Amino acid sequence: MPTFRYETHLPFPRAEVFRWFTRPGALVRLTPSFFGTIRAEPSDGINPGSTAVLGVGVPGGLGMWLGSAAGTVRGVLPVPWARPELRWYARHTELVPDVSFTDVMDKGPLASSSHTHTFVDGTPGTTVMHDAMTFELPKLARNGWTHGQMQAELTRMFAFREQQLQGDLAFHASHTGEPAVIAVSGASGLVGRQLCALLGGGGHTVLKLVRHAPRANDEIFWDPDAGVIDSAALARCHAVIHLAGHPIGGRFTEANKEAIHQSRVRGTGLLAKTLASLASDGVARTLVSGSAVGYYGADPHASSEGGLPAALVESDPAGSDFLAKVCQDWEAACEPAAQAGVRVVNVRTGIVLSAGGGVLQRLLPLYLAGVGGPLGESQWQSWVGIDDIAGIFAHAALSPEVTGPVNGVASHPVTAGEFARILGRVLHRPAALTVPAFGPKLLLGAQGAAELALASQRASAAKVQGAGYEFRHPDLEAALRHILGAKASH
Repeated sequence: MPTFRYETHLPFPRAEVFRWFTRPGALVRLTPSFFGTIRAEPSDGINPGSTAVLGVGVPGGLGMWLGSAAGTVRGVLPVPWARPELRWYARHTELVPDVSFTDVMDKGPLASSSHTHTFVDGTPGTTVMHDAMTFELPKLARNGWTHGQMQAELTRMFAFREQQLQGDLAFHASHTGEPAVIAVSGASGLVGRQLCALLGGGGHTVLKLVRHAPRANDEIFWDPDAGVIDSAALARCHAVIHLAGHPIGGRFTEANKEAIHQSRVRGTGLLAKTLASLASDGVARTLVSGSAVGYYGADPHASSEGGLPAALVESDPAGSDFLAKVCQDWEAACEPAAQAGVRVVNVRTGIVLSAGGGVLQRLLPLYLAGVGGPLGESQWQSWVGIDDIAGIFAHAALSPEVTGPVNGVASHPVTAGEFARILGRVLHRPAALTVPAFGPKLLLGAQGAAELALASQRASAAKVQGAGYEFRHPDLEAALRHILGAKASH
């Protein structure tokens, strides 16, 4: 049977690297959205008998197109639309602590598969990880072309894994305080899932705020609409990271606008008041709440005359449109916690890039079909990669010196025209068809189009960098190549 091999050199001790693989979230962090999704995380870490379920898409560009198209339909139309994928049932079979572990495919798209990770000492303080995956293609697919495609897809996936592992271990090495207990709302969302996995890999205990009766020890009940939360369970936490809120990407009807506003203000207010009520126990706590660069308004640079507009900093005034008002009220809802001595951070998130959801997922079907192009030309887009926004939230929770509003954006914003050209270059597709203005209006309505798709915000990342956060991907092209598994241009 064919065997795929990959070697990864890591500037971290072997015991530390191996320990990362034993913690919750490792599989989530190592699975690229262009490859598939995690349907069930390992039931017992990497111990023999532990099982996991993955959803695997079609390899290559076709799989990315199908996955992103399904995600776009789910995000736009109120109809169920499953991602086209096959289930991969994995089971851990062997474990030699600090040395190796093996998992096999019990059932899935291949005839068979066995994957062994082996860890050896490199130069002092470093580790060399050897991946060996022996596999057998289904009988009908056993030919030179499909074997080559399989090898190429595995190379693409393990290159992604190498970067993820390097980045996560570096993040944890720079945050060496005592393990914390951290509650997260919106834990199943696009950012929340990666954030929880990142924190788990650092040895922190993550508790998920859920609206159903808790089914596991890592869940805390809350119902922000009813103003109810399990405050005794929340008292265990050193920090709360609040991400939950009604999706913003739909049409700006009055009902939708009310849901967007109330879901953020009610949830934040409930958490802030509850944390304030717990302050008398003397435990130092932190509330990190989401916000958005929409705080500054859809066109804060309107008064700029020529040249490069000054980058928006956290002390700049708020805008006056709907989303700006939402962000102001959202941040103001944290005030009871701040008044009680809780450290409060408001992360003003930019355009989050992931192939698994959000703006990029919606653009991919068009670009992969060769009909992509910019939404305008000169509007500024303050973007941030999915790993960096998860990292910024985690950094804010774990770093006592971070307080107040913080722009959650990469350090190099681009114009809409630049974004389109870079995305086209990464995907090897044209990016010349400018999207007509009526397109976003059809999907979002006139107000939604103006405040979301056509907004122009050039935000500064200087504050979060000054607070010690190191970006994995400050450059848009590098971020897109990692997210999409595209090789660097030569």
